[in-house]
Amino acid sequence: MTVHGFMPPYAGLMLQMAVIGRGFSGMMMAIALLKTVRRPFRLRLIDPMPTVSGGQALLTARSTEILNSRARDLSVSTGEPKDFTRWLQANAPFRQAVSAAIPGFGQIFVPKSTFSDYVYQRFSEALAERKDVTVQMSGESVSSVRPTENGQFEIAFEEGDAARVHDVILATGFGRKRAESRLVAMDAFSDGGHEGEHVVVLGSGLRAVDQVLQLRDGGFRGRITIVSRRGFLPQPHTRLPADAVFPNHPMPSNLRQIVRFVRDACAEAEENGWSWQATMNGLRKRARSLWASLPPSEKRQFNRHLRSIYDAHRNRLPADVHARLERELASGGTELRRGTALGTVRAGLRVRWAGETGESLFAASDVIDCRCLAPDLSEPVIAGLLRDGLAATDELDLGLAVNPAGELMGPKTRPVGLFAIGPLGLGSLPDIDLVPEIVTQAYAAAGLIETRAMPQLRAG
Repeated sequence: MTVHGFMPPYAGLMLQMAVIGRGFSGMMMAIALLKTVRRPFRLRLIDPMPTVSGGQALLTARSTEILNSRARDLSVSTGEPKDFTRWLQANAPFRQAVSAAIPGFGQIFVPKSTFSDYVYQRFSEALAERKDVTVQMSGESVSSVRPTENGQFEIAFEEGDAARVHDVILATGFGRKRAESRLVAMDAFSDGGHEGEHVVVLGSGLRAVDQVLQLRDGGFRGRITIVSRRGFLPQPHTRLPADAVFPNHPMPSNLRQIVRFVRDACAEAEENGWSWQATMNGLRKRARSLWASLPPSEKRQFNRHLRSIYDAHRNRLPADVHARLERELASGGTELRRGTALGTVRAGLRVRWAGETGESLFAASDVIDCRCLAPDLSEPVIAGLLRDGLAATDELDLGLAVNPAGELMGPKTRPVGLFAIGPLGLGSLPDIDLVPEIVTQAYAAAGLIETRAMPQLRAG
């Protein structure tokens, strides 16, 4: 389906691009290309999901599900940090539903469906301004991406077709299979009730909390157990603004000393009337340079022992949602247990509980996997790029090795025209699963594509 654009007589010379994935990373990349690349181009947005609404994770959200980031951090327009809050203020139904006492809407938390509407509207507006651009929505599944003899890339589809493009942008998030399995599990309980049944939710991050609360919102009255290896639940946002604060003096280079430094900074912030959340927001601004400075051994140490603590404090819940989670746990209807999931069986979960050496069978009606430990690198297109030497994993094998602009880093060379945007690069770039970082990366990638467009057109 062609969304918009005319076909000029020199279409054969046009810059051709493909974005694989129409989640938030993919739609954000499309917006950045439309706003940055000034030459005429064709863009193919590829995803088996039939609907476009601002992102796969947002597409599946119920209207009551709240994003965990403040509105002030959700602009998709570079250089315009208040774009989303201005959009909210212009949205009359939403404005009527929100207290007028909230200044500028920057501090509020909004439903995922609201943010999805905003992303799609900004995409539609950017597209409407580009009469020289053709955008095609493709519902095929990609089987491989391979370079051609003239410097382009051939995208092969499972249905047997193929397309040639100059640039390929991977934007598959954490992987389509993870999202699909979560959808099936949620639908299984959509009719409510099920009193006396027991559901196990694997993982203790934001997705696990969302799943527990969605089960309750859907009327599920049975028992829920959250099984997590480390057992750290997301911490709350403050009810007041938490602008970034952090000491100005140099950070230590040793991991143990860095941890002590951050703890002292949190304590100092609270002594001065701020909050530890404000310090964590300040730490995020240094996270990328800190991560790059650590040797591989200390990165592995952080990943084994500190990653779950860091994630629990950076991926926070709105205060009201956190309070609801605490009430749910206090009621006894939902329990948090530390253990390592070893696999599922018809009767429930094979698990090794913390402090035990043996394996146990934990009876459950259903097991819902909400863990999000790393991107899924087994997807055919990504596995093929790794196999062909066009991509490499990062030092810890958490995702694909990328630079800040999302360019793939091959084992020996950097393939020109291949990008991975968003969570696929999580092992290379801390916090690249968050909206502000994805926005910045998408515009950086679009800027490189614009700079290189003329040489690529000559090669085509």
